[in-house]
Amino acid sequence: MSTTEAASERTSSLDDPIAPLARSGMSPAEIVAAVAADAEIATTPCGDGRLVWRRWGRGRPLVLAHGGSGSWTHWIKQIPVLKQHYEVWAIDLPGLGDSAMPAHPHTPESSGEAVAAGLKSLIPRERRAHVVAFSFGAHVSTHAMVRLGDWVSDFTITGCAALGFKQGPGIEFPKERSGMSEEERMGVHRGLLEILMFKENDRIDPLAIYLQSENIRRARFRSRPFARTDEIRVKLPEVVVPVRAIWGAEDQTAWPSVEARYDALRDGHPELVTRTVPDAGHWVMYEQPAAYTAALLEVLALE
Repeated sequence: MSTTEAASERTSSLDDPIAPLARSGMSPAEIVAAVAADAEIATTPCGDGRLVWRRWGRGRPLVLAHGGSGSWTHWIKQIPVLKQHYEVWAIDLPGLGDSAMPAHPHTPESSGEAVAAGLKSLIPRERRAHVVAFSFGAHVSTHAMVRLGDWVSDFTITGCAALGFKQGPGIEFPKERSGMSEEERMGVHRGLLEILMFKENDRIDPLAIYLQSENIRRARFRSRPFARTDEIRVKLPEVVVPVRAIWGAEDQTAWPSVEARYDALRDGHPELVTRTVPDAGHWVMYEQPAAYTAALLEVLALE
């Protein structure tokens, strides 16, 4: 078997694990409940409340940090596969999903402090956890990684901002307004997914719209202003473990280009290993789940 054929066979074995649930007629809410059903819940301190962690599977720990205005469900298409190989810990970041706001001031740094303290209390150093972070989760996790030092094994970043680049062309995001019908509300969330998260609009399914609407409804931490900073680029050299990067090739947020993002990460980590997933936008792990999961398994095996 050629290398190309072997890669193709491996990717096909990781096909979208959520698709059969959708085809069976389950509603989006039922699909989320089915994935969450075998998770164990743990909590750690966060501001005046608790940081919520969900754990699946057995093996070496793998921590997943979601993106801005999101929750653990950003990873809903990876968890069924990854839990077969790892003990998967999916966080709801401070002020998002089910987690409390971080301590004042409400910043990525204070959020990262809560994540680092929680990880240390849940996962011993000798277990050498992997950390994987998407978008704003990479901003929070960079601060956490500085605090964690060599407590963890490596750090994989997907689709982050906060690298000091000028913003691309201004985009006005659609917003919910009072008096909207349910159909109009879902149209708003579909519109945001079209603008920001997907390369191909015909891949936006009812589950994606449901996840977006539910995550926005519960989001209290406003992450968007922090995307304009250079905090990841400044703090990443203080991260002492190897850094990897996986991006969607058509990520709308990767201004001016995906390669420029990789170069910025290499400034602090020349050893950077990258994987670019073709035909995918910002929410690459949802739009191209098999290819993303295959790339992630590859970089996690690099030690």
